[in-house]
Amino acid sequence: MHVLEKKFIEQVKARRLVGYGDRVLVAVSGGPDSMALLALFTSAKPLLRCELAVAHCNFQLRGAESDADELFVRDQALSLGLDCFVERFETANLAGELKKSIEETARILRYSFFERVMEQEGYTRIATGHHVNDNAETILFNLFRGVSLPGLRGIRARHGKIIRPLLLLHKPEITAYLAEKRIDSRVDVSNLSDDYDRNFIRNRVIPLIEERFPHKLLPSLRRLSEQAGELEEFLELYFETLSEREHGLLLTDGKLDVQALKRLTVFEQKELFKRALRDMDAPVDAQALQKLVDLLNTQPGKRVLAGRQVQVLWKEGSLCFMRKT
Repeated sequence: MHVLEKKFIEQVKARRLVGYGDRVLVAVSGGPDSMALLALFTSAKPLLRCELAVAHCNFQLRGAESDADELFVRDQALSLGLDCFVERFETANLAGELKKSIEETARILRYSFFERVMEQEGYTRIATGHHVNDNAETILFNLFRGVSLPGLRGIRARHGKIIRPLLLLHKPEITAYLAEKRIDSRVDVSNLSDDYDRNFIRNRVIPLIEERFPHKLLPSLRRLSEQAGELEEFLELYFETLSEREHGLLLTDGKLDVQALKRLTVFEQKELFKRALRDMDAPVDAQALQKLVDLLNTQPGKRVLAGRQVQVLWKEGSLCFMRKT
């Protein structure tokens, strides 16, 4: 067995990503990372004692090349005797309708498709090919967007039914494995363009930093990711306990108690506001959170817009969260 296959199995077992009898849907784009993931899972299948199938998204963004990717993935699944689920999307049109970027729209479509297949076909896990370098890109991307400290956690090895078994593997390891095993893959030329933010970070920012500080960036970002994850776990437990202890800090009937909020620090206030907005499926950003903190320093009758979807009114001792119609 190849050394990377042993490492893969060790990581999957150590992190309990796949259990006996799990039915794993492997997300395969046809690119190097996803083809390595499929090959590693295929080699590990007898030891992990799980079932496999393939899922592919055709975002129809590159014309004939996108269709060729789809055909390639179908052929690979067929050669391995695996079921292959494929969905085509009018991604560019949908991005315009949703008023979101192509990247964000593709992400939404991808995971909605995976969830639908899992529910309809009875799969228990969806595996994606994210690795160490992807995690570094995500952390930097989130940093530039201005997320809070827990948001620097980056990509999780497991999030619900989503698993990422390659998250401790480096890109050179994956590339070498594909070469040694002579595994074919497709090249998405759009990944070479700097038009997309993530591509710019991958192609320009990370290489420049690593040129100046060799072998320091990825380990440092990994430690930051782990520490942010630990902080996030602590905060979840802390605010769960705080909400149980102090009446009025849990969003109930769309309300939070003003006096209970005023007894807290600004950091605590923002974290509770963040959770309230998430409960309403509303976007969370630093500007919206600061508006809500400022509202507490005004007087009853005042209201603010927390983003485009939610307005918050100070009324009768409560902050009332209401969807904007």
